[in-house]
Amino acid sequence: MSEEMDFDYTPDIYTLVDEEGNEQQFELLDVMELDGNRYFALLPYFEDAEEALNSDGDLVVLKAEMVDGEELMASIDDDEEYDRVGNLFLEKLASMYEDEMEEIEGNLQ
Repeated sequence: MSEEMDFDYTPDIYTLVDEEGNEQQFELLDVMELDGNRYFALLPYFEDAEEALNSDGDLVVLKAEMVDGEELMASIDDDEEYDRVGNLFLEKLASMYEDEMEEIEGNLQ
């Protein structure tokens, strides 16, 4: 009996504007609460698969800031904070994908 798997995955895509006014799309990977702050892990998003393969794929970590009662994603200016939060996201994401791969391998056997 053949089972069809329906992957109806719609990523959370955000268009962000940098200090120079350039727009770029990012896919939200994860959100983390830490020390009373909210952080976001994002990857550049490309509709074209070839563009995505040619991308450096660097993880972008931003921090929530309240501006006029609205939550915005902002750069983290403190290098130590950025490194600490970025490493936590990398560890968490690596663990999530490791668990997923083990589950897939287990289902293939």
